Amino acid sequence: MLNARLKLNQDVFLKSATARSPRDGFGEGVIELAEKNLSVVVLSADLAESTKLKDFAEKFPQRFIQTGIAEQNMCSIAAGLSTEGKIPYAVSHAVFIAYRSWDQIRLSICMNNANVKICGSHEGFSNGPDGASAEPLEDIALMRVLPNMVVVSPIDYEQTKKAVIEVSKIQGPVYLRFSKAKIPDLTTKETPFRIGKADIFVEGKDITVISCGSITYEALLAVRNLRAKYKIEAELIVSPTIKPLDEYRILESIRKTGKAVTIEEHQINGGLGGAISELLCEKLPSPLLRVGMNDSFGESGSYEELKDKYVLSAHHIENKILKFLKEKKEQK
Repeated sequence: MLNARLKLNQDVFLKSATARSPRDGFGEGVIELAEKNLSVVVLSADLAESTKLKDFAEKFPQRFIQTGIAEQNMCSIAAGLSTEGKIPYAVSHAVFIAYRSWDQIRLSICMNNANVKICGSHEGFSNGPDGASAEPLEDIALMRVLPNMVVVSPIDYEQTKKAVIEVSKIQGPVYLRFSKAKIPDLTTKETPFRIGKADIFVEGKDITVISCGSITYEALLAVRNLRAKYKIEAELIVSPTIKPLDEYRILESIRKTGKAVTIEEHQINGGLGGAISELLCEKLPSPLLRVGMNDSFGESGSYEELKDKYVLSAHHIENKILKFLKEKKEQK
């Protein structure tokens, strides 16, 4: 049976709702973790301030390694530290660490199942003003294909903070992806978070909506609007762990609703949409709509402007789901 619906932050739909950046949750999480676990060390590629590691560096100078702008070397050093019993957190912008260091991550970390936590900040469009070259929209695909790699994309400040601590309990490589943008708090300190588990945020019977990362806020707004305007009861499942998927929970929901939609701030090929597509193809063939970047790069703009242009704002998601449901109904 599916678990009971998780209780959302009660203020999430209010204009006064607290909005915080997940990267701040990351910065606080590594300090909290390091206070309890002396094996934790942090490496930065000259981006300590941008990735919220400045306080960590001041508090734990002997456990902070500044490698300079050398992400490939940083990952190799992290792999070496792991062989000495350390738990290295290698941190940079996602567009740097996941892309430039892929060879080192594959050979030195994944092939040896090294206990390294690769942390990519500024996910998706959250670094939009810096343009397409600064927007990681393929990093989930790059990390998901690697053997031994766990891939996690938390949805808000609190969940990112929890994820930092939880991934330290996994023996082996983890890719942790998080946003720079300020996102309304969807969860609270009391909301459970478990690696490898998906959770029902909104119960429904008409269609299953699956999301990961900070774009979950837009997915939640779309689900609420579908219910309020059209009496369409969408079930929203949040899947912050993309590898391994919580196959049981996802499949149980889709068996109930008969169709699914994935929402991600990433290319639809290779990311969450790709993972769900593969799962359904093998175990439960069902109609699937993938919402995200469709084989294109981004451009320079604010976070809100880019979400709107690339059809990831709530009203676009709402309209896409309406069209999808209409098409499936006409096909019957």
